Amino acid sequence: MGKLLYGPDFTFLGVPKCDAMDEKSYALAEVVILGAPFDGGTSFRSGAKLGPAAVRQACYLEHDGKRPSLALRVDGLTALQVHDAGDVDMPNGNTEIACGRLEEVVAKVAATSIPLIIGGDHTVTWPNVTGIAKAKGWGNIAVLHFDAHADTGEITDGPLIGHGQPMRKLIESGAVRGDRFYQIGLRGYWPDEPTLKWMADQGMRSYEMTEITQRGLTACLTEIFAEIAADCDGVFLSVDIDVADPSAAPGTGTPEPGGLSARELLDAVRRICLETKIVGMDVVEVAPAYDHAEITSLLANRVILEALSALARRKTGKPVDPTQPLLADR
Repeated sequence: MGKLLYGPDFTFLGVPKCDAMDEKSYALAEVVILGAPFDGGTSFRSGAKLGPAAVRQACYLEHDGKRPSLALRVDGLTALQVHDAGDVDMPNGNTEIACGRLEEVVAKVAATSIPLIIGGDHTVTWPNVTGIAKAKGWGNIAVLHFDAHADTGEITDGPLIGHGQPMRKLIESGAVRGDRFYQIGLRGYWPDEPTLKWMADQGMRSYEMTEITQRGLTACLTEIFAEIAADCDGVFLSVDIDVADPSAAPGTGTPEPGGLSARELLDAVRRICLETKIVGMDVVEVAPAYDHAEITSLLANRVILEALSALARRKTGKPVDPTQPLLADR
């Protein structure tokens, strides 16, 4: 730990380094960034193992460990004491070993800090949430899952553990209750009826793009917040970059037209981190080889910055009205 597996050794926009296996190195950190450079679970285009490095560096500003938010009037990289532990050593040829290592690291970090994991394909959410649940409360964590795809498939052709199954595995293991699993942005031509029935039987709630378009994303999020406020110890936020329309995020393995705009995604992430208790987060499925002008990596970078800025603003205790533009302290 402490270095990048692919490419030069650098941290997320210049934040301090740490070693995830040495808690003293991040004793003051409230958020620890981890890279999960794994794409052994992809079903179409691979390349997401290069995502962590691309997302870490995607910015036209100086990599000085500072990023004051114009809207929130707070610097998420300094107000929260953010550290970067580098990449977890995840061999693509052995999924069980790779996921086991990631789960161990996430659980260790979650004991004292918020793990923020940059993937990697969506397989990594299985060990990410499992590690969080072991540290924070088995079955007591809600998951907000932004994705074009449900990722609740049974094992069929391809990897026995892959990016089409992690959400099913989390529910079947008991790490997350099905009725506290919320999916946002689903669309396209999968899953099939048997899978949809399994999801309904678990009590999962899926907000397809047709519903989001009709009701509005704000109303859908408000509904989710009311439910998770009742009996959850925290929220894990998982953002598959393909939840965004391919016009905003072409650099991903399974692009699906008709998704959220970049603005909608950033606003949603900001609001979730302002209004809920985040105990972990991942941003996954950035495949730089299919990107154009780094717009996918930049969006993923900004999703992370938006989350950190909102967490920092929440820490101040200053109220924010989610129905009003967030032009704080003008």
